[in-house]
Amino acid sequence: MWQCPKCKREFKNTNQSHFCVKPENIGEYILAQREEIQPILRLVYDAVRNAAPDATEKISQHMPTFWQKKNLVQFAAHKNHIGFYPGDDAVIAFAERLSDYKTNKGCIHLPYDNIDAELIADIVCWAAETRGEKSQ
Repeated sequence: MWQCPKCKREFKNTNQSHFCVKPENIGEYILAQREEIQPILRLVYDAVRNAAPDATEKISQHMPTFWQKKNLVQFAAHKNHIGFYPGDDAVIAFAERLSDYKTNKGCIHLPYDNIDAELIADIVCWAAETRGEKSQ
């Protein structure tokens, strides 16, 4: 058994990923992640923030979330990739550009060594435009 040094919970696997620290904002979320992936998370954050400057930032379902009348995107650090959650409609709309990525149910797996900030920004812009029109 492995015990998390922060929350003292016990797990079967050593260094098991879990949510023992509840971040108040996206900056805290990034700082709570492994040091080597923090710059990658900041790159994703910057791409989203620049593409949707009017979006509200929050933590929802333990993930960084950008909200603009509706949920635009969420992202989360995983063991080998960043889960980028723009929704089913975005994954379908960008299917051709996402052909090199694993996708499923509104999620794009972005390997840490293959982060395309321009693609992220394009998806976020698309989400802000299409979801903004639908919600008015």
